[in-house]
Amino acid sequence: MGDKSRLEEALERGDFVITAEICPPRGTDTRGFLEKARLIRDRVVAANVTDNQRAVMRLSSLACSVLLLREGIEPVFQMTCRDRNRLAIQSDIMGAWTLGVRNILALTGDHVSHGDHREAKAVFDLDSVQLVHTIDLLNHGKNLKGRELRGGTGFYIGAVVAPEAEPFGPEWIKFEKKIDAGARFFQTQAVFDMDRFKAFFDDAERLGAKILAGILLLKSARMAHFLNNNVPGVNVPQDLIEELEGSTDELEKGIEIASRQLRELKGFCHGAHIMAIGQEESVPRIVDLA
Repeated sequence: MGDKSRLEEALERGDFVITAEICPPRGTDTRGFLEKARLIRDRVVAANVTDNQRAVMRLSSLACSVLLLREGIEPVFQMTCRDRNRLAIQSDIMGAWTLGVRNILALTGDHVSHGDHREAKAVFDLDSVQLVHTIDLLNHGKNLKGRELRGGTGFYIGAVVAPEAEPFGPEWIKFEKKIDAGARFFQTQAVFDMDRFKAFFDDAERLGAKILAGILLLKSARMAHFLNNNVPGVNVPQDLIEELEGSTDELEKGIEIASRQLRELKGFCHGAHIMAIGQEESVPRIVDLA
């Protein structure tokens, strides 16, 4: 249904595709959000809009996706299973389509116990595989009950995978399930072990999925230690931590490391997804240095 997104066209053409993510504001003042969006507009094919990232209440991902469209930036509308039941999920997905959004990324979502409203009721009516299946059904003009819709959707469906997860077996099984459910492109968790990622990429490519490797901007050695201790599936190697610790400007060193990773990925991968987490103004430098 409908036209293909620029993201889908670029990946199908075989371009090396760069996406990045922008976090909506904790309120209705969108000036900072739009400034960051304009900074990366010419460096990315599409920009992800996070959905109450880390279970912290923020402006709606759907509203911010529409703001990006107005700026001429193609959004990747992120949707988690945490906050909505299957009625609201289907309703919001169709709403996004009618408002012009063409890419969607299906996520489980961080549990509310990690966020700023810990007394909130987590929903998780569907999991991320079921969410991909739901979007695929809507793309085929049917709802979750199998009922024909008066007009369906035509999303380019994305999902996430953590190539450095330990143990990796369950992660691979879930990855295959997401492909079977209808996921066409994947943005990965942060990748640091390039040899291991290359092996994952070769296996994944055989299944026909497009893979955008996650590049996480390390702002400091302290941040690297925090990630290793608190974020499952992320493992910052000791040599990179030492590189950060030994530099006079840790952020600058982090930008250099990210651009080095980007350069390496250009040799074999379909693309990269840059996660700058509040430091979006560094994305153009990472891209240009690479």
